[in-house]
Amino acid sequence: MSTVEETIVVAVPVGTAYNQWTQFKSFPRFMALVKGVEQIRPNLTRWVIGLGPVRHEFDAEIVDQRPDSLVRWRSLGPRLAHRGEVSFRATEADRTEVSVRIDLRSHGAADPRTHAGRLVRRALRAELGHFKEFIEGLGREGGAWRGTIRGGHVRPLGTEPARSRVPHWPVG
Repeated sequence: MSTVEETIVVAVPVGTAYNQWTQFKSFPRFMALVKGVEQIRPNLTRWVIGLGPVRHEFDAEIVDQRPDSLVRWRSLGPRLAHRGEVSFRATEADRTEVSVRIDLRSHGAADPRTHAGRLVRRALRAELGHFKEFIEGLGREGGAWRGTIRGGHVRPLGTEPARSRVPHWPVG
């Protein structure tokens, strides 16, 4: 397994950086390698990435998501097998440290990814730079999803309303 980690500091509050990051459909606006993202469910996305005429499609399950803190995912299926996480940490006034870690899975000795780590690191560094330019240029997020996901299961957004202790409404 090859691990790639990159960190960048963006000049926006942690809530703004996190909120924009969770707008996966907007990734093609600032990430050159991301051609499309479809949000199938709150915890499932379909990605199309590519360079030039080469395209790859994969699904990713969000397994852990905590507002203003963390998004952790894993790819589904054998192609482009990886898992990763992005974390958000408030630093000095209205600045946020965004750290991304991606673990690439190897598929045996015949795997053609001997240089994958360097290529992914270079691409990740460039794409984080594009995110920085995008969010700092906007100065605000283009949307937000503040839900929580634990173990791949979406948690309710707020507290659940109290339930009646009456098993059913009286009739008559």
